[in-house]
Amino acid sequence: MTTQMRHSGPYVHGYTDLVPGTGPTSDMFMSFGVLSLKEGDTWTDTGRVSGEERVWLLAQGNAKISWGKERLSISRPDLFDHEPWVLSVPSAVDVSIVAGKGGAEFYRSATDNPLQFASRLFTPEECRSEFRGEGMMNETSTRIVRTVFDDTNRPESNLVIGEVIGVPGKWSSYPPHHHPQPEIYHYRFLPGQGFGFCAIGETPCLIKDRDTILIHDHEVHPHVTAPGYAMWYIWIIRHIEGNRYAVQHVPPQYQWVTESGAEIWAPKKK
Repeated sequence: MTTQMRHSGPYVHGYTDLVPGTGPTSDMFMSFGVLSLKEGDTWTDTGRVSGEERVWLLAQGNAKISWGKERLSISRPDLFDHEPWVLSVPSAVDVSIVAGKGGAEFYRSATDNPLQFASRLFTPEECRSEFRGEGMMNETSTRIVRTVFDDTNRPESNLVIGEVIGVPGKWSSYPPHHHPQPEIYHYRFLPGQGFGFCAIGETPCLIKDRDTILIHDHEVHPHVTAPGYAMWYIWIIRHIEGNRYAVQHVPPQYQWVTESGAEIWAPKKK
């Protein structure tokens, strides 16, 4: 079972399939990759043959994106300080991307879905940042969460997608939790030589820039960011037929950390 996939160096020009939907990673029931375009490059994407819905998230740069009869120029200076543009389309809708000044970088997620629902472009305002974990554990797990869509605002989709920014020296995906639905995490760091750690079940993983983690059935997955660095990651969850993602399950031994006023040990100054 594949847990960690390391990607060294910058992305190549064009599309890189980081998590293929077939082969050793087919148990994720979705695919995930990155599109790196230079200024003036054009990329066209269709799901008609595969029968897949697709999600395009602008990581950074400038681009003109078209879907159906719609067209819009979008921009994102960087993925740490600016919320994303995210396009969600069904299999019958083609997507065209033309990179603008300075080029553009997108993350693409796809999974099978026979439904032909209305396409939707989620704006940065809809993907607003939320500081989660505030007031808990002396702020040691405060982080930024941007949930793009889930069953509350995109029940037609078989995916759930969002971003998290781990604050330097603090925890995210905390308290430790699990769920039966498969999930993909893909990481970027600021500065780029940064690092963090995660535990997938009982397997510890050192995380570096552009790494990808695959989370399987009921694997607990907390994270921590090294002091001095910020850790961004995109997360994509695949709904299971008859068991759509709705809640996170916290093991009993960790539930107390969410209680208001929970007492924790602190060193005494001498």
